[in-house]
Amino acid sequence: MKRISNFLIFAILFLAFISCSNKKTEVSDLDKLRNSNNAKSYPAVQMDSMQAINSITKQKVQELLDLSTLYLSGNRNTEIDTVIYSQMESYFHKPDSITFKNLFRELDSLKVKSVKVNNLEVYKDYYKKDTLDYAKFNVEYFDEKNKSIGTFEKNAQYILLSTPIQFKKEFKFYFLNFYSSPLKKDSTSVGVTK
Repeated sequence: MKRISNFLIFAILFLAFISCSNKKTEVSDLDKLRNSNNAKSYPAVQMDSMQAINSITKQKVQELLDLSTLYLSGNRNTEIDTVIYSQMESYFHKPDSITFKNLFRELDSLKVKSVKVNNLEVYKDYYKKDTLDYAKFNVEYFDEKNKSIGTFEKNAQYILLSTPIQFKKEFKFYFLNFYSSPLKKDSTSVGVTK
């Protein structure tokens, strides 16, 4: 009898130990995309402003590219595709009909199924009297078999708009141009014209 009770105690302890062990479940990419939007989704730890801008910009670029590949993998005419498209538009300050043209054309032509953003660097460019904020980054494209198609250098222009909320100064992040070349300065040489 004592042997049976010892066995039962051991079995109960063993089951309790197994049930209490924490198994970390990783959130799938689809769940990350489903729950991503242009709201605050960066860590609340203190960073200097450049680190914060780099981190936020990299996150926004990656999310937008993930949503783009998800949108292009669908039929582009279902309700979920409409939701994904409107979610993508929320990343832009003033989206219009040509906002995604270059991006979609490139992703479609290379048959991209996933994207990874690397080496993102934000910088400021000066054009006439304006200061423009840009991000320069490398994107690595992968096909349906998760084989690398190639790595490409891209640019995106962004803006941080101040949105004061109850004595706090917060900023909203928006893209102005994505996959576009930075504005070139006027390089017309001065010389004699005939």
